Amino acid sequence: MTRLINTLLLLGASVTGAQCTSPHVPSLNVPSCDKGKGSVQYDRSVPNGESKFPLTKVDLCYTDKAINITFTALEEVNYFYNASYTTNDPIYLYEVMEAFIYHGTADPTSYFEFEVSPNNITWQAFIYNPSKIRAPGAPFDGGPLSMPLADGLLASTVLDKAAGSWVSQATLPLGLFNVDDGTAKGTKWRMNFLRTVVAPATFPDQGLGAWSPTNQSNFHMTPFFGHVSFV
Repeated sequence: MTRLINTLLLLGASVTGAQCTSPHVPSLNVPSCDKGKGSVQYDRSVPNGESKFPLTKVDLCYTDKAINITFTALEEVNYFYNASYTTNDPIYLYEVMEAFIYHGTADPTSYFEFEVSPNNITWQAFIYNPSKIRAPGAPFDGGPLSMPLADGLLASTVLDKAAGSWVSQATLPLGLFNVDDGTAKGTKWRMNFLRTVVAPATFPDQGLGAWSPTNQSNFHMTPFFGHVSFV
């Protein structure tokens, strides 16, 4: 557990003095997969969207049993990952694309985090963040899913270095979020989509980007999660 807490704390930089004041956040309507996809793209950095960031796209839809997410990393240069890592190793220290997901409309204190690397290694865990901003001295904990394939979490990743891109397709069971099969239509969610970039020469100093940029170098600020409706 000590290792888990320590690695979770590495997911963002120090947030001493972090504040969050009712940010304006984006919204997205997501259809069922037989009707299309909801799509977002972002190219602004964290914090505050103050700098250009490599263009990133995310497409979502839902089926009777799952949420399907396609992550597309564009303007990729490094494809930097640790080839020795396996499931639930700290891939977030390198280059990943991520989704933070909560079923409900509030700023959550607990939520699901899914990450995938360019070599298709995944990291997945439920996060407990009662301060909602990973405040100094506040609890920050979580539990990874130790058998994601058995649980129905699937991922496949294709690299196209000539095009400067990589694409990961992920499937997350609705049951992870206490949504019964066939009942996703009409549900409301809070989500954020995120990406890290880093080169061998600059490691471990990462560039951070997000659909809804936070105001600190810290992804774990739930008031910044966007609003998502399954229509």
